Amino acid sequence: MSNGVDYRSAEVDGLKVFYREAGPVDAPVVLLLHGFPTSGHMFRDLIPALAERYRVIAPDLPGFGRSGMPDREEFDYTFAHIAEVIDRFTEEIGLDRYAIYVFDYGAPTGLRLATMHPERITAIISQNGNAYEEGLSDGWTPIRAYWEDRSQANREALRTFLSPEMVAWQYTHGTPETATVSPDGYSLDSYYLARPGADEVQLDLMGDYKSNVELYPAFQEYFRKHTPPLLAAWGRNDPFFLPAGAEAYRRDNPNATVRFFDTGHFALETHADEIAAAILDFLADAGL
Repeated sequence: MSNGVDYRSAEVDGLKVFYREAGPVDAPVVLLLHGFPTSGHMFRDLIPALAERYRVIAPDLPGFGRSGMPDREEFDYTFAHIAEVIDRFTEEIGLDRYAIYVFDYGAPTGLRLATMHPERITAIISQNGNAYEEGLSDGWTPIRAYWEDRSQANREALRTFLSPEMVAWQYTHGTPETATVSPDGYSLDSYYLARPGADEVQLDLMGDYKSNVELYPAFQEYFRKHTPPLLAAWGRNDPFFLPAGAEAYRRDNPNATVRFFDTGHFALETHADEIAAAILDFLADAGL
């Protein structure tokens, strides 16, 4: 029996972008952008809930999931380049206006799209997707060390983030009951991370994350100038992105609403129904 989700691929300048799609083709669009170290699979429970009213598109970012992972000699693994590919992807499949759901790495990707094309963005849902310095926890300390000193030793120190144990911990830390977190998500992520060359791609992106922090003032200016309807739906126990990062959205955007959920970084793993309900109410209030 079909769950109503189609699994497709688009070609963007020679790169395969795999994506999930569901919902009426003529409905308002919601673009779901995943984070590290996962893929569009993280939205498996959210997509059917939103697809009753919306056309939902969830691509795997370049280097993640089932999208292409070109050799690092052929593809520049930076957030600017990933955003460029996703921007072209939206054009390739004919999206001219859409709401964005941004999580983790999806936030600097999606907010780049918003600053490039503010006229295309109908609303923003940020689920533990940061745009403020105060949202960064001490968990970023080893990554910051690599930003400041690109030594091989500092790069090697980041490999712990890629281990199966650390990936599973990111899913379960801060959840009320770890038994409620399916192992399927973090097991699939570790499968993709184990592909030859995937580790170096991810270390490149950790090093480039500094470019996202440098863009925070530009993202905040976008919020002030365009005041898009914005819902910050946050797992309050996230070890990487603190609740202060969610609260900060209200400082720059009078149209921002903040909702906290008693869970961790991968909030959809435990609170998909609650977050879906909050999103549906939010989008309806935004006139979408």
